[in-house]
Amino acid sequence: MKTTPVIYPALTALALVFGSPQMPAQDPAAKAADWPTWRGATRDGLSPDKGLIKEWPADGPKLLWSFEKAGKGYSSPSITGGRIYLTGSRGGKAEIICLDAAKGKELWSTPIGVDPEKGYNTGWGGGPRGAPTVSDGLVYAMSANGELTCLTADKGVRKWSKDFVKDFGGKVPDWGYSESPLVDGDQLVVTPGGKDGAIVAFDKKSGKELWRSKGLEDNAQYSSLVAADVKGKRQYIQLFMNTLAGVDAKTGDLLWSSKWPQGRTAVIPTPIYEDGKVYITSGYGAGSKLVKIDGGKAEEVWENKVMKNHHGGVVLVDGYLYGFSDGGGLVCQDFKTGEQKWNNRGEGSQKGAVHYADGMLYCMDEEEGSVFLVEATPDGFKEKGRFPMPGKTKLREGTNGKVWTHPVVIGGKLYLRDQDLLFCFDVKG
Repeated sequence: MKTTPVIYPALTALALVFGSPQMPAQDPAAKAADWPTWRGATRDGLSPDKGLIKEWPADGPKLLWSFEKAGKGYSSPSITGGRIYLTGSRGGKAEIICLDAAKGKELWSTPIGVDPEKGYNTGWGGGPRGAPTVSDGLVYAMSANGELTCLTADKGVRKWSKDFVKDFGGKVPDWGYSESPLVDGDQLVVTPGGKDGAIVAFDKKSGKELWRSKGLEDNAQYSSLVAADVKGKRQYIQLFMNTLAGVDAKTGDLLWSSKWPQGRTAVIPTPIYEDGKVYITSGYGAGSKLVKIDGGKAEEVWENKVMKNHHGGVVLVDGYLYGFSDGGGLVCQDFKTGEQKWNNRGEGSQKGAVHYADGMLYCMDEEEGSVFLVEATPDGFKEKGRFPMPGKTKLREGTNGKVWTHPVVIGGKLYLRDQDLLFCFDVKG
């Protein structure tokens, strides 16, 4: 297992807090410096870190370590308890891999599926897509073929598993299952899709099925669930190809739905919930939309094509949305009105993924893997540094795949991945 030795000491951690009505997707007592699942504990892509570098030097922040055996895949890392969890395809098997966060050394790995190159379109790259989710000493991960596995977080011992296709009649999406499992209290919630219950909840410890959603028969797409309390009603929100829906967290009953006829080819970005409203966006010319949830109804507030986000995600910061829009580059959009505040289509800023920490946007250019720092402000595009990843994977050769793994900033560290390569940088001020 090749790793580059640590050059700089580990950095101190900060508590994970963000005041959003979108509720945590893990147990409430989240520890400091935890990023336990996709887009963080509140699934909004907003890091709680403070005191970070506000302008990078010409050669970028300091590299702490690199890990070069993460395998094929697009999973972003989940970080908790001094450990990093991610998924990758190695030696013909999909695996969950656990690393020591301080040094980037592999601690253990466990297979979570077989034939990771079969059953879905791998022309854009094979391997697992979704990030693992860690909660109460357990870690949950999914293969691209829909094999959901629960393991112990300390040693990777398998506890239970489910097969979305065999057990729930799900259909593998064209480019593979890409969801990151949602933990909410004692429940684990996922989206197999299909007529037998598009959304399914399990007891997170035993794997016992608790309920299947009723009134939803949509096939799974590539978005991940979010949990929210809306006027005292706990619910799970998911985006399908042509439907945005909310189901009761206790029963799986359909509470409301809103049509998304613009959805085409693939819908990928995770919905954003804020103050009784849900924002969605997707690419392939679809656009974006805001709906207000009122009891059993979802009323459209606005819809337009300012943001056509493919799969790089969108973050909501102080009333403004930031993300890459197909053909529009990096875009700032008003959450309440849908109005575009600014966009930037400069070289190396056309398309990618975005993450937020301490007043700044960490933007990944998917073409070359360069990362640039931008002020999160509606007043205009203000870049504060850019650097290329230290290495480029060879695993994407012969495919159409690009650098699609989302950046993560937590505990003063910036994590970047390009397939088998995982890099950790010091971004503490």
